[in-house]
Amino acid sequence: MSLRIVLALLGCALLAGCAHNPATGRTDFVMMSEQQELALGHSYNQQILKENPRYADEKLQAYVQQVGERVAKNSHRSNLNYHFTVVDSPDINAFALPGGYIYIHRGLLAYLSSEAELAAVLGHEVGHVTARHSVQQQSQSTAWGILGQAVAIGTGVSAAADVTNVLGTAVVSGYGRDMELEADGLGAQYLARSGYDPQAMIEVVKVLKNQEVFARDQAAKRGQAVPESSYHGVFDSHPDNDRRLQEVIGPARALAGGKQEVNREVFLQHLEGLPFGDSAATGVRRGQHFYHAELGIALDFPDGWALLNRPDAVIVHTADQQAFVAMTVSAAEPGLSPEELLRQRAKGQRLVQEQTLKGGGLHGYTGIIAGTPAKRVALIYKDSRAYQFVAAVKGRGSLESEDQHFMQVINSFRPLAAAEAKLAQPLRVHLRQAKAGDKMAALATASKWPDDPQATLRLLNGLYPDGEPRPGDWLKILR
Repeated sequence: MSLRIVLALLGCALLAGCAHNPATGRTDFVMMSEQQELALGHSYNQQILKENPRYADEKLQAYVQQVGERVAKNSHRSNLNYHFTVVDSPDINAFALPGGYIYIHRGLLAYLSSEAELAAVLGHEVGHVTARHSVQQQSQSTAWGILGQAVAIGTGVSAAADVTNVLGTAVVSGYGRDMELEADGLGAQYLARSGYDPQAMIEVVKVLKNQEVFARDQAAKRGQAVPESSYHGVFDSHPDNDRRLQEVIGPARALAGGKQEVNREVFLQHLEGLPFGDSAATGVRRGQHFYHAELGIALDFPDGWALLNRPDAVIVHTADQQAFVAMTVSAAEPGLSPEELLRQRAKGQRLVQEQTLKGGGLHGYTGIIAGTPAKRVALIYKDSRAYQFVAAVKGRGSLESEDQHFMQVINSFRPLAAAEAKLAQPLRVHLRQAKAGDKMAALATASKWPDDPQATLRLLNGLYPDGEPRPGDWLKILR
């Protein structure tokens, strides 16, 4: 097949993929029908909910769904059946899947200050859905893949495919600044049409920018690298960021008529009792200790190590992330001892340096699987569950260099003691009306939040870096 024919066929595929964008009026290149988009979103949603547990507060879930639907019904694709879900995670994040599946982490909810700001976040994500940004991404990625294959077939030079795949990756790596600005502009329009103040979009940007400044300052104090922002969008340091954002939100202001709702107090009442940081359902970290009330377990990890609490695993690791211990949980096998189950899961790999574990009145077994890298593995029974540990040093590092720490973590695993039960409960957001003379420094002393409590309270209340409350203001405090 000649290169001309291949590229002609490709051109036909590209033309067939052109479609009118309902939100922007443009003709976009897409290789997916709306029905395929809905099916893709439904499929991804099942996986997302496995990896991102739903926050178990149906009143809050219903409120977020109500606000989201109010915005979505004033969007360019109001015909879709939108699903808005609060994720039980402390991360400051929100995201959308194709077809109208939108998620907001409770960690972001805690830092918002009004229903209008919540609507702004949801409106931004609705904007991604209505403009079919994820569909465009996937279509562009597919097209570059096809083009790479076509050039490789036509020329016989496989390196050509690598070049075009690199180009494709550049096109689809993240939504990109233009798409994010477009989603902000659309979201602001939907806010105005729904009766909310479109200025809330700017307020959300301030919230997220303050988070970035705080994270940078904290990293500098600790001598650490500045973490990347967990939430996408136009919240970067581009010099004309504010000007461009004002330009895309301008048309929404023209749509706004009469009184635009903010609903600060209504929103804040829905945050009363919201866990801040970890939740009891996911386990709580306090210093170098981890407590899980629902599972009834506790775990310690060495000074200087960090903990990553995921739905599918608890991972503790060194500061340089070169050594780690991952703990997962599954159903125990009543007919098998911990040793037998560990050997079964090793799938024929030989265990060395084996030993029985009996800490905390529990029964377990551990050993090392040789290899590159070598792995320390362990399995401990508690109640009807099997807790499995895998520890390793990345690359060609020596297991022996960290094995003492690995065993320290594994041996610390124990049933949650009565005295530790309170430690397994999270800090929660509570409302307090500011009185004359209230200062953030004094309010912070009552908070048990370990990481710069005064700055954290200011972030929570839109007073960062040095604002003070006014008498009568409703404040979010932690206890």
